Amino acid sequence: MDKKQISALLKEMGLLLELKGANPFKIRAHENAARALDGLSENLATIAAAGKLTDIQGIGKGIAEKINLLLAGEKLAELEALREEIPAGLLDIARIPGVGPKKTRALWEEQGIDSVAALEAAARNNHLASMKGFGQKTQEKILHNIDLMRKFQDSHLLSQALEAGTALLAALRDLNGVIRCEIAGSLRRSKEVVKDIDIVVSAEEADRPAIMDFFTTLPEVASISGKGETKSSIVLESGINADLRIVSDTQFPYTLHHFTGSREHNVALRGRAQKMGMKVSEWGLFKGEELVSCADEADIYRALGLNFIPPELRENYGEIEAAEQGNLPELIRAEDIRGMIHTHSTWSDGANTLEEMVRGCRDLGYDYLVISDHSKAAAYANGLSVERIGRQHEEIERINAETEGFRVLKSIECDILSDGRLDYDDEVLATFDLVIISIHSKFNMTEAEATDRIIKAMENPFSTILGHMTGRLLLAREGYPVNQQAVIDAAADLGVCIEINANPRRLDLDWRFCKYARDKGVTIAINPDAHRISGFGDMQYGLGIARKGWLEKQHVLNCRSAEEVIAFAARRRT
Repeated sequence: MDKKQISALLKEMGLLLELKGANPFKIRAHENAARALDGLSENLATIAAAGKLTDIQGIGKGIAEKINLLLAGEKLAELEALREEIPAGLLDIARIPGVGPKKTRALWEEQGIDSVAALEAAARNNHLASMKGFGQKTQEKILHNIDLMRKFQDSHLLSQALEAGTALLAALRDLNGVIRCEIAGSLRRSKEVVKDIDIVVSAEEADRPAIMDFFTTLPEVASISGKGETKSSIVLESGINADLRIVSDTQFPYTLHHFTGSREHNVALRGRAQKMGMKVSEWGLFKGEELVSCADEADIYRALGLNFIPPELRENYGEIEAAEQGNLPELIRAEDIRGMIHTHSTWSDGANTLEEMVRGCRDLGYDYLVISDHSKAAAYANGLSVERIGRQHEEIERINAETEGFRVLKSIECDILSDGRLDYDDEVLATFDLVIISIHSKFNMTEAEATDRIIKAMENPFSTILGHMTGRLLLAREGYPVNQQAVIDAAADLGVCIEINANPRRLDLDWRFCKYARDKGVTIAINPDAHRISGFGDMQYGLGIARKGWLEKQHVLNCRSAEEVIAFAARRRT
């Protein structure tokens, strides 16, 4: 059992204990331990073998014993007993936004509600409104969030699907008989939410049965939906469906292109091919009955009079016309990023100290780290008082004095208050190198209210970057209503940067608005919103969205040096 699995079990145990009404300290112990494991960069098994689990902040002797048992492949008797005692449906209810463990327990004890279906029926029959701690608005919100859950039931975050798909791809590529192997579908196009994993393999006909047997018997396979000579479908333990198609190596480019999609891109490309007297499909590119030989996807596009279109752009958003005219963007790459912007430390709600975040960032080869802990209005996130800002700045100055070839920039994720003012006065904001402004409260606004609130906040000359514009949480919470085009227009006029929040649950700014922002001259920052060292890895998802949004190196703030970032912020202040 690995670190991720153990963390999930500790979280489950903490939730079950809370549903049971156990000692709050015991509940927090399991939650804190799970967070500690999530932020751990070292190998857990190695630490355990050395007897140093309790050296990890947040892990005590009792939790360490449980981790050792799980690492040894044993079950936790207490967890199994809790699973027997607490109906499994309560876990699903507790995970519905707006419900949580306390309300779930009340629903169970007072009305015997032990499943999402029972909760929905009770809400539709107006049985929740009179309960203490609920009310009519809460009842309506629960129904809305149940509808959202159903809408997203078979959907998965890009990060979850990419992790699973990459593991499948690595296993198949090492297999004898596999000639070429690639991920296709919406995952290859870096869609923020995907339905399943598509993989295309080329192999000789004689090797196909062994490849299919291997694919359908992998350890992570929960069930087999279908198995054939050319296509097999499985369901992974994570709940994600995965399809494998095996074709000849000659057919591989056409099949990969077709199943990469999108459907809209393929339809537009078929229309172009027809006008040229050709036909394109998963089976090939044909001129009459003759196959037009293509060694790869670039050859397919070349035969259709187009430059190669990167997978991320294949959404029929003007990419075919740009490819015809030679105007496709030179998309941003991971190596173009010079610094990490929008990160948190233990000064607010981060899992790692400032020094640990600096070390982690340097180890990844970046030039600078922008530390942006929460402002004082975010009391739930240990937001910084003015006095604590001064002490944090002293630590940053000390680190910068002791560190060569790397720089820490002083920043803050400053709350946008309900009336559009910022959480500190200008005298305090002036002490930062740059300021990220975000909404974290009062989401129940009209579109006009949300838009005006954001624009007013951007008008403050100390506002450098607008964070997660819509506040959405993918597959969990829709964003507050906001006229994104109006906000982008205002950012262009004011010289405010807009972030693509790279956290895979956000990916906000949405890629559909990136191209519009770029064309309006708005600078974009790709920010991990990292609350622990491992959060730096989320940059890959933000990069995928940036590429999908047609962004090039020159459009992105953190492709610039630390001095250039500071200068960008300073221009607004004058």
